[in-house]
Amino acid sequence: MVELARREYSLLRSLMENVGRVQTRSVLENRLYSWGEEVSSNALEVHIHNLRKKLGSDFIKTVRGVGYRVNQL
Repeated sequence: MVELARREYSLLRSLMENVGRVQTRSVLENRLYSWGEEVSSNALEVHIHNLRKKLGSDFIKTVRGVGYRVNQL
């Protein structure tokens, strides 16, 4: 069993609901953070890094300059 923080879970859920499709950074940030909530510049990357440590480095793919995606299992 893998334990995930609330935002890690939300991020993984968003990626898994769109398997094979690239999710842009702005879309993912909007799903993770409420309106008016301050988001640090690298917060998304930190969550992606933590998920990769827990799920394996090849699970989440970076599409350079666009966003992130999870490939079909």
